Amino acid sequence: MVRKGTHKGYVQIWDVAATKKLNTLEGHSARVGALAWNTDILSSGSRDRLILQRDIRTPCVLPDRKLTGHRQEVCGLKWSPDHQHLASGGNDNKLYVWNMTSTNPVQTYNEHLAAVKAIAWSPHQHGLLASGGGTADRCIRFWNTLTCQPLQCVDTGSQVCNLAWSKHSNELVSTHGYSQNQILVWKYPSLVQIAKLTGHTYRVLYLAMSPDGEAIVTGAGDETLRFWNVFSKTRSTKESKSVLNLFTRIR
Repeated sequence: MVRKGTHKGYVQIWDVAATKKLNTLEGHSARVGALAWNTDILSSGSRDRLILQRDIRTPCVLPDRKLTGHRQEVCGLKWSPDHQHLASGGNDNKLYVWNMTSTNPVQTYNEHLAAVKAIAWSPHQHGLLASGGGTADRCIRFWNTLTCQPLQCVDTGSQVCNLAWSKHSNELVSTHGYSQNQILVWKYPSLVQIAKLTGHTYRVLYLAMSPDGEAIVTGAGDETLRFWNVFSKTRSTKESKSVLNLFTRIR
């Protein structure tokens, strides 16, 4: 099952195997640019500044909960591995953490200087959250959400578009836009850069990990998808040409 947000503010639920649309969820008044699953709960973030949550098992198209706090478009959403907390980032440069019951954020982080689209919870350390800022910020910041304290920060030199933790080791991959359009792999907590993957010619907005946790696929404004074997147990830490497995051009 997949979900899709539209510029009209709808969220569509599709059955992939049957290539059939199952439902259209309403509630937003502007484009939906961020979506996140939490088992059967689907969270959606929109340019209307709202986060809506729905249990897709119910036939009702209206949201179960409406989360208010962001003052500009919601551009990033990610649920914690224990399914108890939702992190959201916005064009207002804010990073919020919400729990399962409150309709207001329980934690607020103000340190980013640009939009927060990139968000990732660590699967290895409970309560560890990473977030990345836009062009005027360029930093990946780490937070201890158990104590509400900021941890480390690294200036990546370019817009941070997406983040993902390795399932197998304490490593993190980040994708970037202006001005370098690259993919970086970091060791945590040392924040040593262990790989730099180049090839995209425009900002790398999309990132997804394979089910086995060894490969990632990146999508960029250059209309290409690229597949990288970044977290393989036999992974080399050489530059991108040695880890690029497949290049597919899409129209």
